Amino acid sequence: MRCPFCGNPETQVKDSRPSEDGAAIRRRRSCNECGGRFTTFERVQLRDLMIVKRSGRRTPFDRAKLERSISLALRKRPVDQERLDRMVSGIVRQLESMGETDINSDVVGELVMKALRSLDVVAYVRYASVYRDFKETSDFARFLGDEGLDHDGFEVSVPTTSPPGNPTLKDPVEIKRGLGEQDLSPTDDA
Repeated sequence: MRCPFCGNPETQVKDSRPSEDGAAIRRRRSCNECGGRFTTFERVQLRDLMIVKRSGRRTPFDRAKLERSISLALRKRPVDQERLDRMVSGIVRQLESMGETDINSDVVGELVMKALRSLDVVAYVRYASVYRDFKETSDFARFLGDEGLDHDGFEVSVPTTSPPGNPTLKDPVEIKRGLGEQDLSPTDDA
C-alpha cells in the first residue's frame, strides 16, 4: 500500500482487526520511509457496479462519494460515524445483492432516502431537498405533507403576511425596518 504522505510504495501493517459491523478489515499501517501512520479498510466487492445517471451517462460506483453525500445531510446532527458507516455498508450490500451491474442513480437515491428517514428525519429532509431538487418553500411543504411530517410541531404553510386578526407575523418591510440601519448598510464592513 502506497504511503499517502510521501508516496513510498512499501508500508507495513502494524495492526489488523474487523470493523464494528464486520463488513471490512481495518488495517493500521506505518511507512518505513517517513514514519507516517495511517489506516486502510479492506472490503469485499462482489461485482463492479456502474451507476446510470439521469442523462444516461455511466460512472463507476464510488462508495466514498455515497458516504460524502450522506455526511453532508448529517452535518451537525447527533449521528456518530459508526452508524453512518453501518448505513453506507447496508446500502452497498443492497446494491450488490440486486444482481445487476448497471444501477439507476434513482435506485441509489431512494435507498439513501429510506435509510436516512429511519436514522434522522432532519437529515432525510436535507437530502430530499437536494435529491428532489426543491426550488421553493412550497416544495418543502408539499414534501413534508406527503411524507406525513406535517404534524408534531412541523409547520407546513409558510405565510408571507399576517392572517387577518393575527398581528404576530410581520410583513418583510416591517422586518427589514426592525433590523436597524447598521445591519442593512451596503458599506458596512462587518
